Amino acid sequence: MTDTGTRAQFNPLIKPFLVLKIGVVMMSTIVGIPLAIVWFLGVGRWWAQHYFDRLECHLDERSLRYRKGILVTTEKTIPLENIQDVTFIEGPILRRFDLSTLKFETAGHSAGQASDMQLTGIIDAQAFRTRILQAREALRQRPQESGGDAQLAALRAIEAKLDEIAQLLRNRQ
Repeated sequence: MTDTGTRAQFNPLIKPFLVLKIGVVMMSTIVGIPLAIVWFLGVGRWWAQHYFDRLECHLDERSLRYRKGILVTTEKTIPLENIQDVTFIEGPILRRFDLSTLKFETAGHSAGQASDMQLTGIIDAQAFRTRILQAREALRQRPQESGGDAQLAALRAIEAKLDEIAQLLRNRQ
């Protein structure tokens, strides 16, 4: 990732939150209870530390990039022009850990589609949300680059040719 733009910082309290969250899921089944004991005795803390060390989120002038994972790495890039909304989520459990979640809804999102992104644990998530929305608006306000001018010139050339064809057809009659 490049150094231009804004890199989000993650709250270290996401580590105990993840240990607790995954441990509770493990304890919800009889088979998972022995795994949860091992999880709470140290494996969970080791995993959470490595997970935290690999978390990255970077906002640049055109996109938002997120990377996570230990064995399986997931990297997601969302172009800013595709972001429809950024939702701020903060419940009682997240507040207990001084955390919140940002949920991104993108163009083309449907109810069954799981491709939208959620980021949990960004420090000062409200301010980061504001920066994302400002960057999206700045991108929308930016005048079209030379590609737009080239398209306009091509359309004008097509229009001129159509006018010539129409004139030739009128002359034949």
